[in-house]
Amino acid sequence: MHKDILLGKETEYKAEYDASLIFPISREQNREKLTMPKHRINADLPFYGVDVWTGFEISWLNQKGKPQVYIAEFMIPCESKSIVESKSFKLYLNSFNQTKFDSISQVQTIMETDLSKGFGGEVKVTFYDVLDYPLNQNNLGENIDHLDVEANDYKPNAALLSLDADQAGTMVEETLNSHLLKSNCPVTNQPDWATLIIHYKGSKLNREALLKYIISYRDHDDFHEHCAEQIFCDLYNLGEFELLAVSARYTRRGGLDINPTRSLVQVNSEQLIGRLARQ
Repeated sequence: MHKDILLGKETEYKAEYDASLIFPISREQNREKLTMPKHRINADLPFYGVDVWTGFEISWLNQKGKPQVYIAEFMIPCESKSIVESKSFKLYLNSFNQTKFDSISQVQTIMETDLSKGFGGEVKVTFYDVLDYPLNQNNLGENIDHLDVEANDYKPNAALLSLDADQAGTMVEETLNSHLLKSNCPVTNQPDWATLIIHYKGSKLNREALLKYIISYRDHDDFHEHCAEQIFCDLYNLGEFELLAVSARYTRRGGLDINPTRSLVQVNSEQLIGRLARQ
């Protein structure tokens, strides 16, 4: 891990705008560890996708000194060269708090410019009035947490996965979800809690095996985006799929939540899972 990373360190919180606070972390090193699927579908990546960060503590001053408060969604393409270290993202957003701006469009342009540079890809920023922020409207499918499984593995283990032997050769389409995904921050070791949503059309998954696999991330140290990519690759290697999308909605920490989606097909905003109860 980079020695200059801000997580876990005592830090000065700046209240005046400062773009230099953004700290990128290259995606390349982690992706070299992935067991790649049978073939690559998206240039050098085995998936399409987007990382949606939600900022619940967005504020700045108008030219009269009156605070402006919004919720923001930051859309980062998975093709971007880097992720941004979450504490640096929070510090960057906090630096707007005591800075005056002419308009919401000015702030949007500044953030999109700064974050696109930091992530190494085109970032889209959308602001919502607090009263107008949309709640979840998407179908989460069937929850599998009620299954009575015995779990002994708490490090990611793709060998736990299997297909449903009773429906071998059958093509199915379904959406499954679990609230039992947990990993740990690789720097601070703080727990990261998430709901995992899997939509697929293809070889039928063994649900008990899937739940045991999800639980196996419980003591795993990695960033949110990397966990979602590993889960996608492990599932895709398992069977034959026409459609496969893996979304993880992580609970917020410090006013930010991170929500990666990886898919066999291009992802549009209408397909993304909205905010869930724990967020």
